[in-house]
Amino acid sequence: MGWLGRGAVALAALGVVAAGWYAWQGGRERPVWSELHVPPAFAAPRSFSLGEYEFAWRGRGFDLHRAAHPEKSLWAAQGGFLAAGIGHARVEEHRGAMFVDERRGLLCREQSVEGFRLVGRQLAIDGHLRCTDGRISAYRLSLEDDGARGLRLAVQLDDPALNRLYLSWSRDPDEHFFGFGEQFSHFDQAGRRLPILVQEQGIGRGLQPITLGANLTARAGGDWWTSYAPVPHYLTSKLRSFFSESGAYQVFDLRDERRVQLEVHEGRLAARLYAGDSPSELVEAHTSLVGRMPPLPEWTQHGAIVGLQGGTARVRGILDKLERAGVPLAGVWLQDWVGQRSTSFGKQLWWNWTLDERHYPHWPELSVELRGKGVRTLGYVNPFLVDVAEKGGGARNLYREALRQGYLVRDAAGQPLSLLNTSFSAGLVDLSNPAARAWLKQVLKEEMLARGFSGWMADFGEALPFEAQLASGEDAALAHNRYPEEWARLNRELVEEVGGAGELLFFTRAAYSRSPGLTTSMWLGDQLVTWDRHDGLHSALIGLLSGGLSGFSLNHSDTGGYTTIRNWLKDYRRSEELLLRWIEFSAFTSLLRSHEGNRPQDNRQVYDSPVALAHLARFTGVFTALAPYRARLMEEAAQRGLPLVRPLWLHYPDDPASLEEPPRSFLLGDQLLVAPVLEEGADTLEVALPAGRWVHLWSQREFVARAGGRVKVAAPPGQPAVFYPVGSLVGEELRRALDVRGLLTSPVSAE
Repeated sequence: MGWLGRGAVALAALGVVAAGWYAWQGGRERPVWSELHVPPAFAAPRSFSLGEYEFAWRGRGFDLHRAAHPEKSLWAAQGGFLAAGIGHARVEEHRGAMFVDERRGLLCREQSVEGFRLVGRQLAIDGHLRCTDGRISAYRLSLEDDGARGLRLAVQLDDPALNRLYLSWSRDPDEHFFGFGEQFSHFDQAGRRLPILVQEQGIGRGLQPITLGANLTARAGGDWWTSYAPVPHYLTSKLRSFFSESGAYQVFDLRDERRVQLEVHEGRLAARLYAGDSPSELVEAHTSLVGRMPPLPEWTQHGAIVGLQGGTARVRGILDKLERAGVPLAGVWLQDWVGQRSTSFGKQLWWNWTLDERHYPHWPELSVELRGKGVRTLGYVNPFLVDVAEKGGGARNLYREALRQGYLVRDAAGQPLSLLNTSFSAGLVDLSNPAARAWLKQVLKEEMLARGFSGWMADFGEALPFEAQLASGEDAALAHNRYPEEWARLNRELVEEVGGAGELLFFTRAAYSRSPGLTTSMWLGDQLVTWDRHDGLHSALIGLLSGGLSGFSLNHSDTGGYTTIRNWLKDYRRSEELLLRWIEFSAFTSLLRSHEGNRPQDNRQVYDSPVALAHLARFTGVFTALAPYRARLMEEAAQRGLPLVRPLWLHYPDDPASLEEPPRSFLLGDQLLVAPVLEEGADTLEVALPAGRWVHLWSQREFVARAGGRVKVAAPPGQPAVFYPVGSLVGEELRRALDVRGLLTSPVSAE
């Protein structure tokens, strides 16, 4: 039964108590609003020109706008806009999940504004904060013109003892908030309190009873906001956009209808206020700062990347089945190249980045055979290392090497941290140590790339404990969110050092603000093998849409999901129907990659049945037919930062269809609208289309959509709802390409 065992029922009452405790804890997390005191000398309205922008002081608040468009506010506040304090956070890491117990001490809520100083295109606002213990601390808030992109914002507190900052600004009651990196449960975050902390997303994330069981037995259930890749960046329906450049733990509080508050666990803040006349312009502004993702290697776009495990003989046998079924293959992803181990969670890997020649005998012959068929091999790595002494077999022991040379993250006593995963522990490479980085890159060159791999999953990156001691001397609390950026940077350096740019692929799970400029591809992490929006197929759609607005333009999911649970109370196993629908969904994203899951024997697999094989062959054909269109979109992503998978809001911000919550459809580029089947047993869909004339791909039927209306279409297996605007060259080219391949007609007839 694994770690979600029979104790779940006996612990149900404890779960109720725990839920009450967490609700009480959440009730303490109120915004810290400040009271503004303005001396008479500063009560009169005045304006300041900051190049393209104008700051208008209203006496008890301000409005910031472009000088040419005073009617559109980019950032504003009424009353107090800054508070500070001293807080004490106990942050516990457990299997990659982060548990924050924040205790507020001193608060400084009384704010004054006592000076404006304009130097060139930079305005400094000076004042003081009075604290509850009587102390008075100076602050400075500065705004600086950044050209067409917007403005730079900085806040500095004079008292170094103040380690909490609370910045507040105005919002409209009907304003919708999108982005924040990968968010899986909700697309619109208005009305919510959203922490920004890189961590394990959890198992269930609110879906019951799995979340309760995971929390009670392993503290692993997660919550609606837990994410591997959060970003302190948003765009709104009023075309406002804000980005905090801080790496500290921070919280956006959007519960008040008229005010936003950002809580930052640091005594300073650098941020950006973006300007743009459309959602696309705001995405361009953000990605011009944090970086953009280059096009994927061409070989990834002409077939499926199929995840297989089990050793040389088993892989050859399954590849033969795929070949006979006519499945176009771009690559075979062999994550267990390092050897496989059984744990309480299922089939996992030996985290020692060397080839297991007992598991994969005759590797050179297999690699050459695959390359001869035009099939690339992909592997798996992460920044952890385990001691493989118990494994035996004489393999190079990377953990012992790293331990001997001092390359592992250490605790307060100077000892290497031992971090629990499932039923084993591992050491984490200290990426702040240049020597450790160089060593790990050399290991991957010698042990992985020299074996002929063309790509790999660069897993993990979310588990740096706050109490860790780093070689650089940096505070781990501030390095935590940026550790996945450094992990991506190491992999990117590896690619560039071997001259593999444009040819090698790595895909990362954990990410933060500047990951788009560092990684080559993203994937959404470990979804549950369910349909739901908490942690299943629907959550993958929401994650793609939200992450794309923060720069994750090339993203995809494990086709079929990953996490499988065997439990006497309720099983969570991948059904064939879910697998088929997930294949359909993945065919319209940047990569079509399958995963056997943590318990392969309990899941339906793409190679299990004639139906699954035929479906994979069909939609790999659809995926390859879309390659020319995706190539144009990837160039656009590299040049402008726009995602391949887009929310309707990006192109139809004023249409009611774009505000469906949660979204049930998406755009591939700006020419294809896809509504995947997200519910078990569904064979028809009602789709919200933006107003206009649309063509249904499979039937070629034309629909005239009206604002706020829906259209009903058949959606049997093999025919997810796909539309294109009347007259779209992309849509017509796709229709012809599918017709030539014999893929326009579904093998399953619609009623």
